[in-house]
Amino acid sequence: MTTPLRNRIARLVAAFTMVSAIALPGASLADSQLDKVRVKVAAFIADKMEKLGGSRIVYGVDTDALREAVVTDLRDDVYKILREGRIAFSGLAIRDGGVDVKIADGKGREQLTRKLVAAAEGLPTHALNVTDAGDGLLRLAPTDAASAARLRDLVEDSIAMIEQRLKDAGVKLASVQPEGMDRIRIFLPGLMEPEQITAIFARKVKVGFRLIDLSMSAEQAQSGTPPAGTEVLLGFKDKLPYLVAKDSALEGGEISYAGPGLTGDSKEPIASFRFNGRGTRRFAHITAENVGKPFAIVLDDKVISAPVIREPITGGSGQISGNFTLEEANSVAMLLRAGSLPGRLGLVEQRVVQPAAKP
Repeated sequence: MTTPLRNRIARLVAAFTMVSAIALPGASLADSQLDKVRVKVAAFIADKMEKLGGSRIVYGVDTDALREAVVTDLRDDVYKILREGRIAFSGLAIRDGGVDVKIADGKGREQLTRKLVAAAEGLPTHALNVTDAGDGLLRLAPTDAASAARLRDLVEDSIAMIEQRLKDAGVKLASVQPEGMDRIRIFLPGLMEPEQITAIFARKVKVGFRLIDLSMSAEQAQSGTPPAGTEVLLGFKDKLPYLVAKDSALEGGEISYAGPGLTGDSKEPIASFRFNGRGTRRFAHITAENVGKPFAIVLDDKVISAPVIREPITGGSGQISGNFTLEEANSVAMLLRAGSLPGRLGLVEQRVVQPAAKP
């Protein structure tokens, strides 16, 4: 990349950074207004970048996978409410983009509906249409507005994941913007080989929760022969060896949310995560069976953390600590998201954009 081109790009990036940090003394824009300003400026700068030439890549999120994940989570939530409330039911099933369940008792139907509505209060992504089809049959389905909100959240999560993975790969200059409802446009100024970038996302992030084998030390297994069904992996931060089961007790696809944060007391950077309904039940079962034993949280064959299970974890959420910096905690959280996004990224377009001719 030539020096004049690099300088022009640097000025564009600086302009975007300035707008992203807008703060007006004595007055402030509403968050929604500020977001709109940022989106417009980001789109303007992205267009300017494209005139400088580079690689343009467009990904689409898998909306079918998203709908399937949303309805599956709804079915799991319904089952949990019915079980905890000891409500007799039959015919719980996913059908025609929603969930059907038959509850003969009218009070049971009211109880289920009330709890679902209460759980969705204040959450536009969880709003439901509830239809009484008669003869005790309830039909539950996300509203159109809820589906649209879920799609927006998925695109935002995907953009954050893309930005972090580009950063982890050493790509410093990139514009990542939404395009339409379900597409994401990436532009890399000055890069004339888009295959270098698509190769990053062609590799799926592997996320797993694996039990640690205590039949021998990891050092012994490393220098000899590990027990059948195990392997030695190194720690992400400490580089120490860990003897872990090859098969995951729980896969990252059961994670519904992941993000960076700080502990309440020591303000230590952590990555927090939360399971969906199915993952919550599975994790509770695994931890109940293995109290007192360590397990490994593994990302791309690196042990991120290896805590000891002190008690059954039934709440469906957890924290990963490991003497992280804030940047490392964010990277770990984004990788957890990358391994769990319900709408996988599909390559729609990749092409080289030649610099615009000078007038």
